Formats: sequence, structure tokens, C-alpha cells
Amino acid sequence: MRILETAPGAKLLALGHYQPSTIVSNEQLAKTMDTSDEWIQSRVGIKERRVAGDAESLEDMAAQAGGKALAASGLAASDVDLVIVATCTLESQIPNAAAVVAHRLGIDAPGAFDVNAACAGFCYALATADNAIRAGSARHVLVIGAEKLSQWIDWTDRSTAVIFADGAGAAVVGPSDAPGIGPVVWGSSGDRSDAIMIPDRHGSLRQEGQTVFRWATTALHPVAKQACERAGVDPSELSAFIPHQANLRIIEAIARKLGADKAVVARDIVHAGNTSAASIPLALSRMLERGEVRSGELALVLGFGAGLTYAGQVIEIP
Repeated sequence: MRILETAPGAKLLALGHYQPSTIVSNEQLAKTMDTSDEWIQSRVGIKERRVAGDAESLEDMAAQAGGKALAASGLAASDVDLVIVATCTLESQIPNAAAVVAHRLGIDAPGAFDVNAACAGFCYALATADNAIRAGSARHVLVIGAEKLSQWIDWTDRSTAVIFADGAGAAVVGPSDAPGIGPVVWGSSGDRSDAIMIPDRHGSLRQEGQTVFRWATTALHPVAKQACERAGVDPSELSAFIPHQANLRIIEAIARKLGADKAVVARDIVHAGNTSAASIPLALSRMLERGEVRSGELALVLGFGAGLTYAGQVIEIP
């Protein structure tokens, strides 16, 4: 029996992201529904979003982001033994995206599965990768958040069409002598699971915006603080706060209550929209690319959304 060595910790080794080329502006949406640029920005803070074409699948975007992360890590495809894709917008539930993406990237016979915790999915998948490495179940894990929300949206419904978008973000996670991923704080409020839902296989995404807003702005800053406490980090020590890019007003409310005054707060939603499980790795990868954060600094990631599910952990930026 071959048993992998356990590791004292795990950390992010590299990031990658991908966005479709098609940009949909608020002005374009205003031509097809009762809305305006001012209405959208005042409520959710979005100026534009990216939308994939009919020929571009969720797996296509996941492979693009995953390939970039793998290349940036310096590892070979053969070094990866587990692939996890966080998503809630597969066109078909079988086969899973992870096995398809792994094959496209030349990763031979890895463990491969998808995680559906909606907008909290990347943080759930990251915690799973961390646990697998420390337990000796995997050595290097490719974690991808990818969504094609545009195929699940009613484009005449301004309560959802102005918010959601497409994209992917990825991280390679590997063993570390010291923990680079803090303990996860996760949970759910299943009694409110109907606040964000797709009613059936032929339906489109529905959201009770005010219910979600009230929940996110009152229930989640304690989760963020607890994630810092469990990692032994004071919020004042954070260099960055990367919450799920749900709504600019929600992001700013949680950041204010967290009290991480020195942290750069991700506001990727302004130009990327809400990309659900992709939003955190997409935002962090873009922040690192622009030089807004630096390798080795501490960041807090916090995912939350349909379920209602939530998860957060402190990470060291790769």
C-alpha cells in the first residue's frame, strides 16, 4: 500500500483567471428592459459584466483559468493528483466538470469532483483541498471556480439579469511547512434556501434581493471575524479582503463591520459582475496581476450565497 505523506500545512502556490471577451454594459441592458445605468450602479454597483457565447462552455472557461494557474505554479500536469471544480451552473449534471477539465489539461487519472455550494463554492473547495493535503490524500490540488450564469438567467428579469455574469478563477494548492490556509469557518441557513434558487431543470435563477441583502449585511461579518480569530490573525493585519462579489453595497457593509482598515477590498464586481463560485479567485488573481496585493501577504476570503451557505478562511497570497 502506497500512503502519501501528510503535510503540516497547505498553501496557495499560484492563481489564474479567465473572462469571456464579450462585455455587456448597463446601457445595453437598458435597451431591452426597464432599467438604467444609474439604477443598476446605485443598487448593485455594477458598470459592466462579461458573458460567454453559445460556443463557450463552462468547462472551456475552467480549463483556461486552470491552465494559467498550473503554468504559473511551475508544476507539471503529472504533479496534480486532485482536481476540484466549484460550480452551480453546469449545463448537464453528468459528467462532472472536474474530470473533463483535468483531461483537457493533461492531468492523468486524478481524483476529480465538483462542489456545489453556489457562491461559497470556491471557499468550500479550498478548505477541502487544504484538508486533503494535510491528511495525505493528495499532494497538489487544482481548485477552480467556474460559472456560466448567463445560460440560467431570464434576460428580461432586471432583478437578476443586471447582476450575474460568466468567468472562472483557479488556484493550485500544495503542501507547506507552515499553514498558508487558515481554518475554515463554514455553515448554512437552509431555512432560507428558497431566497436564491432555480425552481426546476427548465427554470431560471430567481433571487429575493432584499432577503439576501439583509442576511449578508447582518450575519456575515461575525463569520469573517471568526475566520480571523481561528487563524490567529487580527483584522488589522490583513492586507486584503476578498469577499464574494455579490453586490458592492454588501461588500462595503461587511468590510466596514470587519474593521480591516488597512486591507485592500476587492471590488471586482464593478467590471466583472457577480460570477458566483468564480468571483473570489477571479478577483484575487486580477488584484495580484494589477499589483494591488503582494505575494506573502495575508488576505481573508469570504464566500456566501445560495443555500444559504457561507465559508471563509485567511490565506497567504501566493
